[in-house]
Amino acid sequence: MLPEVKKILYSTDLSRGATAAFEHAAYLAKKTGAEIHIMHVVEKLSSDAKITLKTYVLDAGNRREFLNERVHHAEDKLQQRQEEFWSAQSEEDQQVRNQIKSIKVIESYPAEAILKTSTELGVDLIVMGTHEKGLVHTFLGSVAKNVLGRSRIPMMIVPLPEANFD
Repeated sequence: MLPEVKKILYSTDLSRGATAAFEHAAYLAKKTGAEIHIMHVVEKLSSDAKITLKTYVLDAGNRREFLNERVHHAEDKLQQRQEEFWSAQSEEDQQVRNQIKSIKVIESYPAEAILKTSTELGVDLIVMGTHEKGLVHTFLGSVAKNVLGRSRIPMMIVPLPEANFD
């Protein structure tokens, strides 16, 4: 029996190159009727970054506001990217938007959050893009590589379109 794809987790780093991965997730959802769950993980600050923040931003309320703003900024950017993507689609393809069941932005460690969320949701496929820095950094990027090495759920890693390697 062939595996069914009923739930897709699309994890985005919010880069422009991530659109290619979302195109594949939307295409698969259209063809299979699968629901799509979208997530972005705002990486937790390192201990050094927290110490620096405490050193330069003495007021605890301002520090908390700064940390919350990181998540709100990512939520706004994700919403903007979704609007841009769907407005460029045909009327027929825009119907796939109804298959999006959740969109969330969380602050955590990316690989761990993706793995945890994929298990909690019981997804059948994780879709991610390659790192925006392309071959200069690593082909996959550290998050995608980490998830790929630890996931027991099938993954689709979508490379950047060739034009973005310039």
